[in-house]
Amino acid sequence: MSALGVVNSEVERIIRPYVNFDELKDSFKDICDSGIFTRGKYVSAFRDEIARFTDAGYAFTTSSCTTALWLALKVLGVGSGDDVAVSDFSFPATANVVEDLGANVRFVDVSLKTFNMLQSELTRVLTKQTKAVIYVDAFGNPSGILGIRQVCKDMGVPLIEDAACAFGSAINGLRCGNVADITCFSFHPRKLITTGEGGAITTNNCDIAGRLELKLNHGGKMQDNRLTFPDFGYNFRMSEFQAAVGLKQINKFDAIISSRQEAMKFYTDALATIGFTPQAVDDGVYHNVQSVVFNVARDVDRDGLIRHLYKHDIESTIGTYSLSNCDYYQWKYGQSLKNSRFLQDTTITLPCHETANIKHICDTILSYVR
Repeated sequence: MSALGVVNSEVERIIRPYVNFDELKDSFKDICDSGIFTRGKYVSAFRDEIARFTDAGYAFTTSSCTTALWLALKVLGVGSGDDVAVSDFSFPATANVVEDLGANVRFVDVSLKTFNMLQSELTRVLTKQTKAVIYVDAFGNPSGILGIRQVCKDMGVPLIEDAACAFGSAINGLRCGNVADITCFSFHPRKLITTGEGGAITTNNCDIAGRLELKLNHGGKMQDNRLTFPDFGYNFRMSEFQAAVGLKQINKFDAIISSRQEAMKFYTDALATIGFTPQAVDDGVYHNVQSVVFNVARDVDRDGLIRHLYKHDIESTIGTYSLSNCDYYQWKYGQSLKNSRFLQDTTITLPCHETANIKHICDTILSYVR
C-alpha cells in the first residue's frame, strides 16, 4: 500500500475504510443462507481473532466502544457518588459514560507532547472515592500507560484503557488489550478496522470476564439446555454481518499500519520546516498511527488552515476535545485544564488513508503558512 497515493477528483477525506464489497460477498451470502444473524460463527471467530491479536485472555464484541466503556464501569460497580478519573483530551464519550452512571468525572490533564494522561496529575486527583481510572490512548498512542498502571496498582484502583484508537498498538512488547484491567476498542468507520459501528472489550481477569459474559447477554446463561437469568443485563451485541466485515480487515492489518506509518513519516518530514510538531511517541511504543495529528506552529491560525484546506477539497479537523472545557462539563464542574485546552486549540488532524495524495496536502498547507 502506498501512503502517497494519487490525486482524487473527490474531496480528500480524513479516512476511508479498508474494506470493499467484493471481499465480503461470500461471507454475507453464507450468513443469509444460514439464517443466523447474531451470536454465530463469525462473531465467535472475530472474538477469537481479537483475543489472539491482543494476547488477551478474554475478548467480547460490543455494539460500540461507548457501550464497552459503559459496561466496563458497570461490571466494576461504578455508580452514584463514586469518582472516576478520566483523561481530559478525548472524545466526550469517554466522560459521558461516567456521567450516565451517576458518578463524578475527575478530569486529568495530559502531556503536551504525547497528549496522554500525566502520572503526576492523576496522583493529584485520586481520592478515596475513586472507583476507576480511564486512560485514553490518544490517537492510538499508549505512551505513558505503564506508569499510570503502576499508580493504579499502588492505589488498588482498576484501570480501564480507552483504546478506541489503539487496536494494534503496543508498549514494551505488550499489545493494547493486554495492559489494563479492562480495555475497550472501537470499530467505528474512522478507525483502522471498522465494522460500521461496533467495539470490543478485552480482559485477563476471569471474574470480570464472567460478569461481562452475563451482562452482554441480558444477564442470561445456558443451564440444563435452557436459558436462565442469574443477573440482569443488556443487548450490546455485534451482528454476524459486522463481525464478517471486521474479520476481513484483520487479515491485512499489518499492511494498513505500514501505510499509516509511511504517511506519518512523509508528513513529519514535509511539515517540520514550518514548525509543525507531531504527537510524541515514547521509546518502546509501537504506534498504529490511527490518526495523523500535528501541533501547528504558534503563529499559524489553525482554524484558518482548516478552512483553507476545505476550500481546496481537503478534509481536516481539530485533534480532539478538552473535555473539561466542553459546555456541559464546564457548567457542571467549572474546571478548565490548561494542557488539554491548548491542544484542543492548536492540533490538526490530516488525511492518512492509503489513497490520500499526501504530497498535495502538504503543498497546500505550505502555501497557506508561507
